[in-house]
Amino acid sequence: MQYEKLEIWVRSKNIAIDVYRELASLRDFGFKDQITRSALSVPSNIAEGMERSSNAEKARLLVISKGSIGEFKTQTDIGVAIGYIDQQRGLHWMNEAEQLSKMLGSFINRLKND
Repeated sequence: MQYEKLEIWVRSKNIAIDVYRELASLRDFGFKDQITRSALSVPSNIAEGMERSSNAEKARLLVISKGSIGEFKTQTDIGVAIGYIDQQRGLHWMNEAEQLSKMLGSFINRLKND
């Protein structure tokens, strides 16, 4: 599959895995469900988009991924503030989310200009 070679897919998949592992024992199921869904949405929509035939369809799903990474960053920030997520891990996740958002933005622009 083409998407499996993309750095943005690999990195977002790794964040999703880390989120699931890190928050496995969290008892606030509403928070855990929300943050794991947003983390899982990023690589999932990248994969779905890259399986589409047109650049417009690919870009549309990457825009959804970009929205999900913003949602994930916000939830991580809140999780750190309320003590659900270790500060160091949270800062790592938020930094990674910011980098992925920039990468997605560049990729979207490239697809739209091709």
